Amino acid sequence: MTTTLKLQPAIAIDSDKFFQICQQNPELIIEENAQGELLIMSPTGGEIGRKNAELIADFIIWNRKHKLGFVFDSSTCFQLPQGGRRSPDIAWIKKEHWLDLSTEERAKFPPICPDFVLELLSPSETLTATQTKMEEYLASGLRLGWLIDPQNQQVEVYRSNQPKEILVKSNQLLGENILLNFILEIDWLWK
Repeated sequence: MTTTLKLQPAIAIDSDKFFQICQQNPELIIEENAQGELLIMSPTGGEIGRKNAELIADFIIWNRKHKLGFVFDSSTCFQLPQGGRRSPDIAWIKKEHWLDLSTEERAKFPPICPDFVLELLSPSETLTATQTKMEEYLASGLRLGWLIDPQNQQVEVYRSNQPKEILVKSNQLLGENILLNFILEIDWLWK
């Protein structure tokens, strides 16, 4: 379940204030959409948490082998260039893009859009809200994104400057020219 707080125009929250709010409320999952609304989300349940862990393990193993960038978990909040502060379930940033940030920028909520994101739809999220989140990533420079919907057994593939592609009960996803030589086996998600 997500609670939306509409603060603007009465209250504007800059990067430092948002960081402070998150630090003072570590038990909450807080994001901000491109319209400046705060989104307070409930934690995931056990099944989604287990599936997220399985998925991120595949990314970490691939990334350690190829050393092309950096993998981030769902606790990482990114300040998107076109507005919003979002925490994807899994994110990956090309090494050069990450190293272009200052040490201070990397320590807080990095002002960058990941090159790749994965969102695993949980029962407490709506498909529409997560699709909006994916569109925010695209507007901010996302190169490849996967929205996995286990309940409907489908994946929405987002690519920059291309229409969204919907895969139904796909067995695997390819990293294309973004996550080179990466293949994510997902048939186990449909069982």
